[in-house]
Amino acid sequence: MTVTFHVLGPLEVRRDGQPVRISGRKPRLLLATLLLDAGQVVAADLLAEVLWAQRPPRSAQANLRTYASSLRADLGDLLRSDGGGYAIDVTASELDLLAFEELVDQGEYDAALALWRGAPLCDLPGSPVWDRRIEALRDLRARAAEALIERRIAAGDHDGAVSELRGLLAEQPYREDLWGRLLLTLHRGGRKAEALRAYATVRGRLVDELGVEPGTELRSAYELILADESATVVPRQLPPDLPDFTGRADEVARLSRPHPVAVVSGPPGCGKSALAVHVGHALRAAYPSGQLYLELGDREPGDLLAEALRALGVATPPPTVAERSALLRSLLAERPMLVLLDDARDAAQVRPLLPGNGSAVIVTSRRRITELPGAAFVQLGPLPPGEALSLLAKVAGTDRVAREREAALAIVAACGHLPLAVRNAGARLAARPGWSLSVLRQHLEDDWLAELRDVREGLDRGYARLPDEAARTLATLGLLGPAAQPGWVIDAALGRHGAGEVTDLLVEVNLLDPVGTDDTGQPRYRVPDLIAEHARRQPGDPAAVGRVLAAWTATAEHAMARLPTTVFSLTAAGAPRWRLPGPVLDRLTADPVTWFEAEHETLAAAVETAAGNGAAESAWGLAAAMVPYLDLRCHLGTWRRTHTVALAAARAAGDRYGEAAMLRGLAQVALYQDRYDEATDAFTRSRQIFRDMGDRRAEATSICGLGAVSQFRGRHAQALGHFRQALAIFEATGDKPGEAYARQAIGRVCLKSGDLAQASESLGLAMRLAQELGDSHREGCVCVQMGHLHQAISFHRHALEIFESLGDRHCGAYALQSLAGLQAANGDLARASSGLERALQIFQELGDRSGEASSTQLLGELHRSAGRTGLARDYLRQADALRASL
Repeated sequence: MTVTFHVLGPLEVRRDGQPVRISGRKPRLLLATLLLDAGQVVAADLLAEVLWAQRPPRSAQANLRTYASSLRADLGDLLRSDGGGYAIDVTASELDLLAFEELVDQGEYDAALALWRGAPLCDLPGSPVWDRRIEALRDLRARAAEALIERRIAAGDHDGAVSELRGLLAEQPYREDLWGRLLLTLHRGGRKAEALRAYATVRGRLVDELGVEPGTELRSAYELILADESATVVPRQLPPDLPDFTGRADEVARLSRPHPVAVVSGPPGCGKSALAVHVGHALRAAYPSGQLYLELGDREPGDLLAEALRALGVATPPPTVAERSALLRSLLAERPMLVLLDDARDAAQVRPLLPGNGSAVIVTSRRRITELPGAAFVQLGPLPPGEALSLLAKVAGTDRVAREREAALAIVAACGHLPLAVRNAGARLAARPGWSLSVLRQHLEDDWLAELRDVREGLDRGYARLPDEAARTLATLGLLGPAAQPGWVIDAALGRHGAGEVTDLLVEVNLLDPVGTDDTGQPRYRVPDLIAEHARRQPGDPAAVGRVLAAWTATAEHAMARLPTTVFSLTAAGAPRWRLPGPVLDRLTADPVTWFEAEHETLAAAVETAAGNGAAESAWGLAAAMVPYLDLRCHLGTWRRTHTVALAAARAAGDRYGEAAMLRGLAQVALYQDRYDEATDAFTRSRQIFRDMGDRRAEATSICGLGAVSQFRGRHAQALGHFRQALAIFEATGDKPGEAYARQAIGRVCLKSGDLAQASESLGLAMRLAQELGDSHREGCVCVQMGHLHQAISFHRHALEIFESLGDRHCGAYALQSLAGLQAANGDLARASSGLERALQIFQELGDRSGEASSTQLLGELHRSAGRTGLARDYLRQADALRASL
């Protein structure tokens, strides 16, 4: 036994096809309400509101139970009570409403619309409770009917489409868009006179009943019928497909699916137009009425619309943009076409060119146009290297590329893997069969812009379109090198805060790539290589680079001042500084180590930029500001690289103080890597310059370096002399961090030389100073020596905890080494061996041969104590070799 329910018209219930009589108006209202929300529990209060629209009686709940019981007797278990309400459980095969919604989802519009027998529940008085659901059903029916109309028009069934349109207009008699489609459908079906009568009918109704004339779109349809000019024009305007089109399989597949509008965006040269044209040719068969192609550029919508209308046979387009746009929609409503809008400027240029339903539009643009509702979006970038190589082979010759694969890979890399650039390069090779690929490779490396003319011209056009601020910013970013930059750099480049709109514009036009956010939460941006090279050759703002460097200097110094230790920091007093707003600066550098970790490579690039632009003081000031962080994290390679570049810039500019500051930094790196002669020479030269210039505190930092070299060479008396001389200067100049360092260094040397009383005094004073200053790093260094002094493992463990918390691997390795010595002395050989192995690995990674030699020696002695003679001999031989190389 099958029971079915019908609400799309009068309420009906059938059992095995025969009507079932539901007696009484209120039981029918109850059933109708439950069917509108089939499967859902409807609250009893809501049901009472439907059954008693004015005021429910006191017995409403009891009466409701009676009506529900009556329905259950007629319908069986389909009706259920649940908590404070009732529900009816039916499927799409049992309820026409559900079947209708399912058929619409499946695109079965004919079958869906056939289920309607009139207005939903038209035999019942209705209720405000029903309005939302019934209105949604009506909207869905209208959408289904319009979709069916489009399908019939596309299939040439004009009579069927007219019938559906008249049905919709009977329900919505003032919808001018439906009237316009009716007119054109009648006209296309050969019923011109009937179409003109329909226009007269609707115009009379609008004038008489609403007091308005027909709108632009409806008048355009009428004028088109009168002119009858476009009946036979079938445009086929797609440019030729590229025979060497390569790759983009995912993008081709996505664009080949039906989309009312699809936007292809990407930087110059990435192949947007080639992709759109390629897909357009693949879709031609689906749009037999024609394909329109418009090259937008900087042209105005009115001119573009006129061109499109002439292509459709309209000899004299209407005078206004609105009328032209309406006429284009009217024409394409009856003849769905593929429309390719190439090189769009923005959404405002595109909107008037969009047809109505049925047609497909592919838009290409350098801008990320996201303002077109419902548009699919495809973002293009460079080709994968393999596809770029395949494209080069197709253009230049497969055998030729295979013979010189290495040069071919270099060529496509120099082209940034951009299809236009690769195709240009391949064309140059094809035109020069005598060239080897290595010749073109060299030409591209020398000056790719001169070789790839099409790419250069495309970049020229894109650059010319930019507003002045955006153009100057792009040129500045190009000069800053390939490193990704934080967003605030653009503020500095423009010399104003809050320049986000310039950043957004450059991102939108695909000249600036967002590359995520760093650990400080800052968004970062990068200019693609070819665009950056082109931008560097454009007229820029020399002051902008200076402001960026000044901002890096100010921000780096602000972060440096917050680091755990800054004992030997030096600053470039005369370097310009451009400061971010205080709250921004504090937020960025709240965790200074994290900030430096995120920015140290960018800072290194800024040093090179400053040196290359002759800004010597900015170059060495930035390099010096990085030193406390580079020391803490043992980035010795970056330290050496930045100081070498900045030293050359300082010397070229005759900046003696900068020369001394960079010499002192390079000497410290040489000391860490056991190049003692080099370190001594650089410390000595920096000391002399600082002394000549009267900076006693800076001179003391160089003297400390000389003391450290002497200590590592085992010259304890000489080391003490240096450290005591530095201590006197630090005390005289009130430099407490320097004093703490010098006292700890004196204590360390005294400990080595056996003067335990002096060691204890100096280390105690150093510990007190470190704690007063809140210098946990210095406290850790002192703890290592105190552990030696008192043979106490607890001091070493505390030092190790401090160094690990600060991320100082170098000092941590020395703490591990010292701790291992005490553990071995206490017989804990396993822990001692493990700690020494970890320390040895760190020393090897950092290039500290002195630390490596001492750890290797200790491991040999430890293995000898454990009776592992062969292993001990190997370690001890390695230690001897390392010491001999120092």
